[in-house]
Amino acid sequence: MTLKQAIVLGAVQGLTEFLPISSSAHLILVPWITDWPDQGLTFDVVLHAATLLAILTCFWRDIGGILRESFQPSSARSLERPEGRPMLLFLFLGTLPAAIAGMLAEEWVATQLRTAEIIPVTLIFFALMLWLAERRATLKKGLEKTSLTDALWVGTAQAVALIPGTSRSGITITAGLFRGMTREAAARFSFLLAVPILAAASIKKLLEINQLGIPEGEAISLAAGFLTALIVGHVTIKVFIRFLQKKTLYVFVHYRILLGIVILIILQRGGL
Repeated sequence: MTLKQAIVLGAVQGLTEFLPISSSAHLILVPWITDWPDQGLTFDVVLHAATLLAILTCFWRDIGGILRESFQPSSARSLERPEGRPMLLFLFLGTLPAAIAGMLAEEWVATQLRTAEIIPVTLIFFALMLWLAERRATLKKGLEKTSLTDALWVGTAQAVALIPGTSRSGITITAGLFRGMTREAAARFSFLLAVPILAAASIKKLLEINQLGIPEGEAISLAAGFLTALIVGHVTIKVFIRFLQKKTLYVFVHYRILLGIVILIILQRGGL
């Protein structure tokens, strides 16, 4: 992998992982457009680690507060989230559906669903679901009003994100909107819910490549990809959260549908 490829793919990952537009679709589309070879498992681990660190750097106060309040209970209630112990429980239970689905269906998804043909279908279908969620959104619940039912609902949606083209952030934010959460609260809960999943995915893949080591001559490219994904991801999260405080998600609905149509046209012409 060249330095240019690592930087471009790192930027794509950092941007698309946190916006509701599907990182998997873009990481398939970019190499096809550029005729680049598959980036390999090691680079996937690097991207997962960078994505995880981007969330931690943006939400370290929230995560630290949740942990502190969980293990050192205080009578003071946070104005931005439920008390630490309930939120920690919500995040744990919300992670279970995706963890179970990953253990049971990962191989089936990898062999049966990781095809170019399914990506435009999921892009368009879940764009319509996001559109419907926006239309029906009541936007009454801040993060401090998150309930166990909300956590399980959003967590179950996260399990569906195993299907390529779905977008983990997209479907979890959609689920949050259906539960009456504000856009910002849905996004924040989505990103917090991603921490255990991304950590588990990084550890799992790291164990898979433990015996392989870093490919010769690629340390600089891997470092560049990591730093690019981390920086772009951090900025994307910050900008996206501010965007959601004032704007709707319709622009992402339109983008997903357009991208899905473009991919369908490419497939019809024998591409991908």
